[in-house]
Parts: sequence; C-alpha cells; structure tokens
Amino acid sequence: MRTNARLLAIAALLAAHSAAFGADDALAKRIANVEQGLQPAVAIQGAPVQRKTLAEEMARLGVPGVSVAVIHAGEIEWAKGYGVVTPGGAAVTPNTLFQAASISKPVTAMAALKMVENGALALDRDINAYTGLWRLPRQYDDKPVTLRQLLSHTGGVTVHGFPGYAAGKPVPTLMQILNGAPPANTRGIQSRGVPGSKWQYSGGGYEVLQYIMAERSGVGFTQLLRDTVLTPLGMKDSTYAQPLPAELLANAALPHDREGKPVPGGPHTYPEQAAAGLWSTPSDLARFAIETRRSAAGQSNRVLSQSMSNLMLAPVMDNYGLGFYVEGAGQQQGFGHSGSNEGYRCAMTAYTERGDGVIVMTNGERGGELLGAIIRAVAAEYDWPTLRTKVRESVPVSAAALDALPGSYEAGAAGGFAIARAGNGLTIAFGKGTPETLYAGLGGVYFITSRDTELRFDGPNNSGRLTSGTFTAPITPAKR
Repeated sequence: MRTNARLLAIAALLAAHSAAFGADDALAKRIANVEQGLQPAVAIQGAPVQRKTLAEEMARLGVPGVSVAVIHAGEIEWAKGYGVVTPGGAAVTPNTLFQAASISKPVTAMAALKMVENGALALDRDINAYTGLWRLPRQYDDKPVTLRQLLSHTGGVTVHGFPGYAAGKPVPTLMQILNGAPPANTRGIQSRGVPGSKWQYSGGGYEVLQYIMAERSGVGFTQLLRDTVLTPLGMKDSTYAQPLPAELLANAALPHDREGKPVPGGPHTYPEQAAAGLWSTPSDLARFAIETRRSAAGQSNRVLSQSMSNLMLAPVMDNYGLGFYVEGAGQQQGFGHSGSNEGYRCAMTAYTERGDGVIVMTNGERGGELLGAIIRAVAAEYDWPTLRTKVRESVPVSAAALDALPGSYEAGAAGGFAIARAGNGLTIAFGKGTPETLYAGLGGVYFITSRDTELRFDGPNNSGRLTSGTFTAPITPAKR
C-alpha cells in the first residue's frame, strides 16, 4: 500500500511538472507570436497583412529600447524588455524606468479623487475657492471651473502640453508655469472657453490641479502621489520626482530623437508633474490598471471606492472620463491613456470587464508608430474584440486628385503634413516623418496604413478634416 501511495505521489508530481512546462511553452509561444507579429493599423482589402518583427521595427524607427507588460485574466501574465537604454548601454529589463508622459494624468486623477473621498476636495466646487496665492484667470467670471472639469478637460483651460526643460536649462517653479513667467517655456494658464461646453485637451488644467492638490494636502506633490497611489498599489519602481535622482537615473532608459540619436543632456525635466512628470515601468502601470478594473468591479479598494472608480471610468465628454480615455461598452469597453515626452512614447490600454490589457513604453521619438503595432500584435494573439488591424477597401486615385491634392497642410493639434504625387498615386508625410502611401478609399476618404487616420478634402481650396479615433481636426492648406 505504501509503495502504491508513493507511486501515485510521484505520478502526481510528474504530472504537475509536465503541466508547468506545458504552460511555460505555451506562454513562450505567445510571446514569440507577439514579437514576430507586429501589424499595421490598416490593411488593404484583398492583400495579405504585412507582419513585421519587433526587432526590425525598432531598427527601422530608431527606437533603442522597448518595455512591454501584458495583462491577462486580471493579472500580469508576462513582462519583458527589449533593446538597450541607449546604444552601447545596458539592456532594457522589466524594471527599467521610462518617462510615462501623459499617463501621469490618470494616476494624478486617482490621487485627486482620493482627496475628494477624504473630503479635502469636491468635484463640483469652484477651484478658485481652494487657491490662496494664485487664482485661475477666466474669461467668464460667472462660470466657475470645477475639479470635475479639470480632470475631464472640459474647463476651457489653455496650454495643451509641455516640452519640458533640457539639461542645463533653468527650471521654473509651479507658480511661474501657471503665470507663464520666465523661465517657463509655455504661456500662462487660464480658462478661455465656456466651462463644460466642449472637450479641449489641457495639460495646463492638470497643473492647476497640481497646485490645488499640493496646497490642500500640505505636502509636496511627489510625496502626495507616493503616499496616496504609488505605495498602496505596490508601484515600487514609480516616482513623480523631477528631475529623476541620480541613483534612479542609473536604471532609466534615456531619450532619443527621430534619428535614434540620444537627446543632448538626457531626459528633460518636467516640473509639470501632474500632467507629465511620472517615471514608471509597464509592470507598475499594469498594477495601476488592474486596481482600477478591480475597484470598479467591487473587488478591491486599495485607493478608491467602487463608486468613485466607476465615476472615474464614466465618460464626461468625447469619450474622456476623469483621467482616462474610455471607449466601447460591455466586453468591448476599454480605458487607458497615451503619453509623449521628449524622446519617449508610451501607451496603456485595458478592458474594464475582460481583465486584459497591455502597456508599452519606448525611448524613441518614433516610438508612437511602434506602440500601435505592438498593441495590435497582442490584441491578435489574445483574440481581443477591439484594437485589431482594420481592413479597408482601396480605389484608384482620381486624375483630379492627383493634380489638386499635392501641397502642404495644417491640421490643428495633429500638426502639419505634406502630400506629393508618386506616379499614379500619392504619398503623405506628417511633420518630419518618412513619406508613406496615401490611399483613396470609398466615399471620398483618404487613409494610410501606419495608423487609423482618415482625411477628407471636401471644403474650399482642399480644406477638410482629419479624423483619428475620437480626435478630429480641421485641415487647411498651409500659408505660403
């Protein structure tokens, strides 16, 4: 009997080992499929989808380092680093720090909403009621700007984003940033629209929030975010310290320009901490996304209550909630944010109900194109209902368009672009980017394959509009 029991125990142990090895093999295959299956935003109907490897795309785009964390079934399933912190430097690991850029905003929002739950702030009170030495200038004195509006970009507040401060340059105080006073390199922050009337992305609004949060809490913003969000969520590799202390900089990915060359002097300093100052890793941001989902489902309340987390994920206007972009419904509902600092591009996206998600961080100016390709590869491998390659029908470019469309254009916050003729087709180059094919689609729409962007030229003098997801900008011919 003892022999039989021993044999059964050994058999069970061998079965467990076999299952573990099988699971490891399956996960390794999944990771390899992602690494070798980067996909374009758009594929042409009838043509095979052109898949590329992560290594070749990093080389093509001049992005030295990439870090990825994948969430599956509500947990971090895998995290991996690729490339180096800078050419000739150390390898990127899952614990390498990157600038999170505007992903700082939802983390800041969670801390602000914690202060609301604690009674230190109120969502719908005039924010000038909280300020002492500084008050938000506003065009409409009878229409106060509220915390809810700052969090959701609906307060009509100015200053879209911040370029940061290069090494050796003077760094302004928060008060100088708010007032647009030297050495600040952005204009003063004010409310110029009717609060609550439209959505207008504003990093400046989050700097007003930073001022209010620090004043009401009585502690520095770095400590406030550490104590309120980072430490409770186990985000041990994250900090809002600006500039990054030397001992942490040794474990950070360094920024690179469009040619893949190091940004002179290293990372820019962002005293605009609430809007752009977070240093983090994909794994830490995955912990943040997981907690958000669990809290909304009533499964955790390490920072916020269930009701407040659901409020955070409820769109206020144009698919933006209190710190997050939120799209879809049910099993297709997702939340997240992207980020763009000097030499860094990153993205976080997760599903509210499915328990899946991915965070990608890069240290190259052209990392934005890479982010989308990696996310689509993960979406395809994990059979997500959204974020997949879109298939579109292409038609020949008309002779009239070949003659009329070439030229330079402006598209608001999307920046400038140039269209050129190439044989019987057209190419388009955004900013200083490489020209790519501009396809003609059905109904007068033009599109590209590197990102899900549509262009229409249906106004006078080839004016029109550019649409990318929920973002829309007017197209106007550039002034000569």
